[in-house]
Amino acid sequence: MRGAALVAIAATIGNFLQGWDNATIAGAIVYIKKDLNLGTSLEGLVVAMSLIGATAITTCSGPLSDWLGRRPMLIISSILYFVSGLVMLWSPNVYVLCVARLLDGFGIGIVVTLVPLYISETAPSEIRGLLNTLPQLTGSGGMFLSYCMVFGVSLMDSPSWRLMLGILSIPSLLYFALMVFYLPESPRWLVSKGKMLEAKHVLQRLRGVEDVSGEMALLVEGLGIGGETSIEEYLIAPADELGEGQEPSADKDEIKLYGTQEGLSWVAKPVTGQSILGVASRQESMVNQTVPLMDPVVTLFGSVHEKLPETGSNRSTHFLNFGSMFSTSEPHVRNERWDEESSQWEGEDYAAGSDSDDNLRSPLISRQGSTPSTRRHNTLVQDVVESVGGTGIGGGWQLAWKWSETEGEDGKKEGGFKRIYLHEEGIVISRRESRVSIPGNDMPAEGEFIQAAALVSQPALYSKELKDQCSVGPAMVHPVETASKGPVWAALLDPGVKHALFVGVGIQILQQLSGINGVLNYTPQILGEAGVQVLLANLGLSSNSASFLISAIATLLMLPCIGVAMKLMDISGRRRLLLTTIPVVIVSLIILVFSVIVKLGTVVNAAISTACVMVYLCFFVMGYGPIPNILCSEIFPTRVRGLCIAICVLIAWIGDILISYTMPVMLSSIGLAGIFGIYAVVCMISWAFVFLKVPETKGMPLEVITEFFAVGARQATKNE
Repeated sequence: MRGAALVAIAATIGNFLQGWDNATIAGAIVYIKKDLNLGTSLEGLVVAMSLIGATAITTCSGPLSDWLGRRPMLIISSILYFVSGLVMLWSPNVYVLCVARLLDGFGIGIVVTLVPLYISETAPSEIRGLLNTLPQLTGSGGMFLSYCMVFGVSLMDSPSWRLMLGILSIPSLLYFALMVFYLPESPRWLVSKGKMLEAKHVLQRLRGVEDVSGEMALLVEGLGIGGETSIEEYLIAPADELGEGQEPSADKDEIKLYGTQEGLSWVAKPVTGQSILGVASRQESMVNQTVPLMDPVVTLFGSVHEKLPETGSNRSTHFLNFGSMFSTSEPHVRNERWDEESSQWEGEDYAAGSDSDDNLRSPLISRQGSTPSTRRHNTLVQDVVESVGGTGIGGGWQLAWKWSETEGEDGKKEGGFKRIYLHEEGIVISRRESRVSIPGNDMPAEGEFIQAAALVSQPALYSKELKDQCSVGPAMVHPVETASKGPVWAALLDPGVKHALFVGVGIQILQQLSGINGVLNYTPQILGEAGVQVLLANLGLSSNSASFLISAIATLLMLPCIGVAMKLMDISGRRRLLLTTIPVVIVSLIILVFSVIVKLGTVVNAAISTACVMVYLCFFVMGYGPIPNILCSEIFPTRVRGLCIAICVLIAWIGDILISYTMPVMLSSIGLAGIFGIYAVVCMISWAFVFLKVPETKGMPLEVITEFFAVGARQATKNE
């Protein structure tokens, strides 16, 4: 996972520059206001110009990233950072400064929209939350260093706000170099454009392994939008546990699971009747919600995590790392190797798509291959000649296909592949149906079955027209043949996408209305009004320098808090972190309001106010700071991920503009007590929204998350 971590760190240099700029303008605006003789309205406009630029670019950055790619857009952001820094260094008047701030906002908007998306698309699901908290860490680190710089400049006889703002261009050169010479393109975007070999090479670099066939297949499955998905239940056992003399392929819908060792195979059998599994049983509980207004999606996602220990990885404890999973209802297994470069089977005449860099009419999941045969009663060939890892797709999930047949109108049987996401429920049943537990990674004892829930649907790019042309694996058209030339606007009407948009937009706007960016942009003024200079009177610092120093200390304290959040993001999860940290934020705001209203003495009031602001910031960055962007980067399908996250971030920027532009006016009119009282009410509403509407996505593959939203959205529609 080292490759994915290093790439994520490189991408988050853009967030470092964003944090640097936020803190710099918070300090520089004090001197800009005096030097350029700005009124309250123009002061707010200078600060808000970067937000206006970020909002404007967000309207097109998502769709452009779906068209051009994630990497080119991040390169553009680095150029915008560099140019804006030079212009701010030169700014002769407020109008040029506003133009520079607008360009800076363009760079910020691209980074805020695309960096979480890029990290989600490149990170393994087990550490996706940790890596996607890096933007918060680097952003806060940039703020700390910037406040230190501003504090140092404030001690000069003639502090220069142009120097404060212009330094931005120096680290932006490093950001540009990393984007151009080190950062690879997102493998999910490459697959969506049909660039299969390039995607394979990027995955090999990110994962540090040669065999990425399983993840390649998963990325292809993620291209689908909509479709009917059912939740089923299976008992999975070694093939030899089915009983002596019983043919593994005798039962309809059995799924053959090939192991990594020669002769090792497992079979999955469908279970009928009442379900005792978490995921499968929750399908019924979605219909009858026990908590009023609770979203069925929250219930369904919760069923995945309630059975698993909080180990942080959600790795499968009973599944083997199966080489390939295919049906054996009518098996015919080849052991020829599939040449991914030439898209040909050795010894066969089959070859198609020679002008493309890879061919999805051959199975990506395995070099062994598996196909239903028109000949019946073929014997199973179990001479698996090489270990092919990769059907384990993270979070205890396995990717498989099954072959199913239905009788057509003319009486002829028609067959087709079904894609299956299998999830181990951590339950083992013996032949006598007694539950036993198996510690660690031990194999199930003889005569026992692993229970697994399954999301079953049609493969993303399955084509009936290709089925008769090629008998190798799920016949799929090449992604380049289905890729739209522009944003797939019609996909926004899909129930799962609409439901995810509701969650994403809701949590983003509530985050902004809780006032975090207003507090960050105006921390010196807020602390100055709280009387922080009284605490540092003995140091001989001016009011401005004292405020800058306290701001630097506050951002420094944020860093270990973000470190704790990084550790817990994939263990406790996003939802629990939000439900735990938001109440602390609410309490700190309420105490701050009372400390302003009730006069306890200058020093006491200043100490309480400063402590409350710091607690607010520290607990905010542990949960409500990074998690909205993390969620929005996880819950949308690959085809429209850029478009949908742009919509969510656009709403967030609009809220940010309102907060930042009105902050000076609110400070002068209703004061700190009124401002933080409003923020406390919004945080209470946020907690209720998270509890009722925001699901837990830790450790789950992105493609499985979107499937769950589709299932939950259809159930929510039925419940209405």
